[in-house]
Amino acid sequence: MTDRTKFVKLANKRVNAAIKSIKEVSELSNTSKYEYSKEDADRIIEHLQSEVDDCRKRFEIALNVDAWVQFSLDE
Repeated sequence: MTDRTKFVKLANKRVNAAIKSIKEVSELSNTSKYEYSKEDADRIIEHLQSEVDDCRKRFEIALNVDAWVQFSLDE
């Protein structure tokens, strides 16, 4: 199995699991079943967004290694 094949297999599995989990979290928004505050909802959304932002940064760093290595404070 190639590295690409492993990546595709795991990406499909993990992304679909993440989407399913996010949909389950969104079901908590049903006010006829649950009681929560705007602050509760904001904290949930902010935390999820933070994790997505971190994921994006990791991919960007991995794909742009040269850009990070070439940083210099030289005048």
